[in-house]
Order: sequence, then C-alpha cells, then structure tokens
Amino acid sequence: MSLVDARSAAEHDALLARPNALVVTHFWASWCEPCGAMDALMRELAAARPAVTFARVEAEACDDLAERYDVSAVPFFTFHRGAEKIDALEGADARALAGRVRQHFGVGGAAAAAASAPAAAAAPAAAEPLDARLKRLTTQTPVVLFMKGTLDEPRCGFSRKVVDAVGATGIAFSTFDILSDEDVRQGLKEYSNWPTYPQLYANGELVGGCDIVLEMASDGSLKEALADAAAAAADADADAGGGDLNARLAALVKSEPVMLFMKGTRDEPRCGFSRKVVDAVGATGVPFGTFDILSDEDVRQGLKEYSNWPTYPQLYANGELVGGCDIVLEMASDGSLKEALAATVAA
Repeated sequence: MSLVDARSAAEHDALLARPNALVVTHFWASWCEPCGAMDALMRELAAARPAVTFARVEAEACDDLAERYDVSAVPFFTFHRGAEKIDALEGADARALAGRVRQHFGVGGAAAAAASAPAAAAAPAAAEPLDARLKRLTTQTPVVLFMKGTLDEPRCGFSRKVVDAVGATGIAFSTFDILSDEDVRQGLKEYSNWPTYPQLYANGELVGGCDIVLEMASDGSLKEALADAAAAAADADADAGGGDLNARLAALVKSEPVMLFMKGTRDEPRCGFSRKVVDAVGATGVPFGTFDILSDEDVRQGLKEYSNWPTYPQLYANGELVGGCDIVLEMASDGSLKEALAATVAA
C-alpha cells in the first residue's frame, strides 16, 4: 500500500478500525525538512510490506490526535495493531524506523535496504548549540553510554562488551546511538577529548572507553563508581525538590509572574502547540519565563496532577493556571490575554 494521508482524528481512527489493521503513522510538519526524508523511507517501507498501512498526519493540523499520542516533536512515529498503540519513535532516525517496522511487522526486502541507507537522510533538526546539546545528552540520566547501535542491538564488538559490563553492575543506564547522529558522533570526541567509541559517562563526567570500563568491571570498581553516581543524582534530585515534588512544582509555577511550561524553549519550541502559545504570549509584550518539560520527567508528569490539566503547554500567572493552548489562543484572539498578563505583572 502507498503512503496515505489522514487529515483528521476520525480518518486516522478509521484506519485503525479496519479488521487486522497494522498501521505506522508519521506525524509531520511542513516546516521540518527531515520529515520529507522520512516520508521517502516510509514509501520504501510501504512497498516492502503491502499488508501494513503507512499513514501521514500533519501534527499541527490535527491537534487532538497529536495530543492523544503525546507528540512532542516531529518527525514522530506511532505503531499500531488495530486500536492499540504498541510503540512510538521520535526523531529522524532512518535505521531505527526501519528496525521498528521490521521488529513489529516483519518487513524485509526494500525495508532492509532502507535500514542501511546513509544517515544523511536522517539528519536531526536540532538547532541548539552543539556543546549545550552534548552537555544535555551526557547528563540525561546519571549513567549514559554513547555507543554504536542500541542496548538491544549493539553494532560493534566493543559496544557489545561495554553494554554487557555495565549491565552486569545492575545500575540503570541509558544509551545513545552515535551512528544515528553525525554531529554528536564527531562533536563528542572533542567535547570529551576522547577519540573513540563507546564512551561511558556518569553524572556528565567521562568514565572512559572500552578498555577502561572493562578493566574497572574486572576489578570491581565499575559497579562502585556507577552506584555512587546514581546515588549522587538521587540526592541532587531530592535537594532540588526538597524531597517533595508538589513543593517544587509550587515554587516553579511562581518562579516568574508569568510562567509557560512547554516542550522546548522560547527560542526553540519542540511542538506546534508550544510554538503557538509562545507567539501569543510574546505578542502581548508581557515578560514571561519558560520551563522545558522535556528536560524533567518528574515535572512533566507531576504538573499534570498538580494543575489537573492533562496536556502541554500550560500557562501560569502568579502561580495560577491560565490554561492550555486552546484557552490561551482564544484569550489572545479576544484581547483578554494581554490584559490578564499585564495585570499579573502590575500586581
């Protein structure tokens, strides 16, 4: 089956409602260049597996559907068996997309060729400075392994050995596939002053490469070092939140008279809804702060309960919830947003 467009939640639901439906959905945006490259891959995958429906949904035109599947950036892919969503994938990663399709739906042939396609077709759309991005990536979890391939599918023997060694410690860790991002692959060598991969980090500090990690695993110091890193991160989290997430959230929503909790930053929104609200609030001329909920999973999940509001973005004035995207845009349209926010700052 060729690539099909679902222009509404109803059309997408109809695809899922068919008997024995197998569906891969690409949430895209016209302004995102990598989405076009991923569409080309989707067409190849569709040709290789006629029993699977490959669909496109314009994320900003189908807000309700994007919110339903928590689309935080584009390109974004969801995988379905009937009405059940079985997996999701964020980012322009050609190998990962082809691998997930193969994993869930047994695609071969053209899809296998697509999986080994040059990574240029899957260049990321990140616009933040590379050093800032590398700092964020090396601290995304207390222990991070930069490797070739994934935790389940290492792409070289050195990466496989380090995965096994770190896994044997019993300490939780995340991984980043440097084959999926050439900027990270080259930039991290300079950032760490370490020329090879894999590279293991603990609390943002380089532990070492394959030889060092294996030596530490052999003498028992690896588990101790990673356990210390995990404990230090847990202590830092407790200190930041005073051991009480609600107290931390209360402080965050009042940290500026006007606060926007969004996906991404003011200069680099990571979803269309956040972009629209940034533009609407910015147009009022009222100063406001922002918090990137993608940077902190505790805040991202906890604020939904704290505010009794299930989606993002969320706009606050003097610690009180103003509303989400629809309410903010409606207030911007009728002129009441500027009035309300200006009154907040004046108070």
